[in-house]
Amino acid sequence: MLIPSSSGHQTNLFGTDLLLQLDPTDPLLQLAKAIPWQELERAFAKHYCQNLGRSARPIRLMCGLLILKQLENLSDEKVVLKCKRNPYYQSFCGLTEFGSKQPCDGSELTQFRNRRH
Repeated sequence: MLIPSSSGHQTNLFGTDLLLQLDPTDPLLQLAKAIPWQELERAFAKHYCQNLGRSARPIRLMCGLLILKQLENLSDEKVVLKCKRNPYYQSFCGLTEFGSKQPCDGSELTQFRNRRH
């Protein structure tokens, strides 16, 4: 089941907004602005069932991790671990609050890549 992502950034009333704490001129944040995330979500949405199984990870998160994996030449497990540790990675992947847990398991990236078949 696909969870729709928000179309814009909304500040958090109770927590600390991740994007407000980061340098907006950072190359990763600039790249994130240039990527047509909504087009990617529309393209991948056809590979998800609406009411079947547990909720899937957001498409932006999964695509973001795969982009970072290629940019940094990392394994699936390493990119997920680096995302846990790096607020710029988290923001690039569409997360709005810093999370201290891994956003997904490395094996989920393999499953996401295989959805196109």
